[in-house]
Amino acid sequence: MMRNDPVRTDPGPRGAARGRRGVSRGVSRVYRKAHTPPQRPGGFSGGAGRDGPRRGGAPAAEGDHERVCVVVLGKVRRPLGRAGLAAGAAVVMAAPAGTASAAPPARVGDVQAALEEAARTPGVVGVVGAAYVDGRLAGQGSGGSRLLDGKGGRIPPGARFRIGSQTKEMVATVVLQLVKEGRLGVDDKLADLLPVVVEKDLVARAEDITVRQMIRHTSGIPDWYAAKPNPDGSEGEEPAFDVFDFTTNYSPLDIVGWSRGRPRTGEPGERYAYSNTNYTLLGMIIERVTGRDLATEMQGHLFGPLGMTRTYLPLKPPEGIRGPHGHGYYPDADGRLRDVDRFNASIAGAAGGVVSTARDMSVYKRAFVQGRLLPPELQRVLTDRLPGGGGLAPQGAQGALGGRGLAGGDLCGTFKVMGGTTAGYLAMTFYSDDGRREFAVSLTLSGKDISRAGQAAGTAMERVFCPSS
Repeated sequence: MMRNDPVRTDPGPRGAARGRRGVSRGVSRVYRKAHTPPQRPGGFSGGAGRDGPRRGGAPAAEGDHERVCVVVLGKVRRPLGRAGLAAGAAVVMAAPAGTASAAPPARVGDVQAALEEAARTPGVVGVVGAAYVDGRLAGQGSGGSRLLDGKGGRIPPGARFRIGSQTKEMVATVVLQLVKEGRLGVDDKLADLLPVVVEKDLVARAEDITVRQMIRHTSGIPDWYAAKPNPDGSEGEEPAFDVFDFTTNYSPLDIVGWSRGRPRTGEPGERYAYSNTNYTLLGMIIERVTGRDLATEMQGHLFGPLGMTRTYLPLKPPEGIRGPHGHGYYPDADGRLRDVDRFNASIAGAAGGVVSTARDMSVYKRAFVQGRLLPPELQRVLTDRLPGGGGLAPQGAQGALGGRGLAGGDLCGTFKVMGGTTAGYLAMTFYSDDGRREFAVSLTLSGKDISRAGQAAGTAMERVFCPSS
């Protein structure tokens, strides 16, 4: 999805006390990285209007030193040993120099065996996933069990799961499709699109913040997730909500209000700082522009046209995961593991609420990478670096791939990964540069730590698409 460069990686912080930050940072919470690639000429001008972004003109002020995307992406080249996959929400695997990354694999490994191995990872309750090549099923399976302690039988191979912050790219895609339709512009101001946030004094500088900045996390709006944010305004440790509150129906305005009074992370357009609040607001903008709820618009713009027949967005409790599926578990204040299958749908929403399947995630990612969802100039709002280059991730994003390196092989090509977590869940979608190969996997967990589960997912992908490595 992006032109990723090799990155330097450094280990990062610990897990949250009461809830997983996956709704907020996808699989980008365990390891940090920082990166400043070489500058390149060109870029977007400061304005786009209703025809979308335009090329040329003065360099954009937005994040001159940052390279940003809804989903944190990274890339590591072999061999990197155990330091390799500390790369943000995404790693990945690259073939040796001179190998054509678009070449299809000679064979696909045993998906069921790879998932069974992943399920043996400490802290993993169950795993479900599937591999696709050119849109065709190459293998699927599951490992572990639906419930804790081996109970509940196996997870059905086609079971649904929460995709966490992978939702954000989908929401951004719908916003940009509305831009294409002339319903709004990427440089329209938040105050004009959502006057209520000004009337209720919920977002400072709303008159200066643009749709583009919210999509790219350069708005400076603080994050709503943590009860006590970090000094720079970015997400802290303790969630602002009770992860075991399965019944309160919060409105998006309620959730945006959790961020008010927290320090801004910068001037509008100044720099990248990941914030769930951006996407809660974008969901509200979709609803106001269209006059329909977000779930309906996601269905009409993405899920329906792409044939994602088992994907939907729950918006309020008790809506959850339909059909037999794996349950995740999370420790309460006393350390007792509790079933969080009924995670509150009104909290996640546009920031991380979509429920999907391995097949549907593969369909979506293939369509996005191959440019079938947006015209190139609008897709670049999500995928291009800004003038001057910059980091791949928010403030040196973190990853869930456990600090290990993947040994690329001649048949592997280059893979990236989009991921997300919620309490008790980790979901990742690996995909090739050309969109021909996808491996989507969900792991249900019994604890806070996602690093070992992320490492297991990376190993499973290797075994599927690089069986000779």
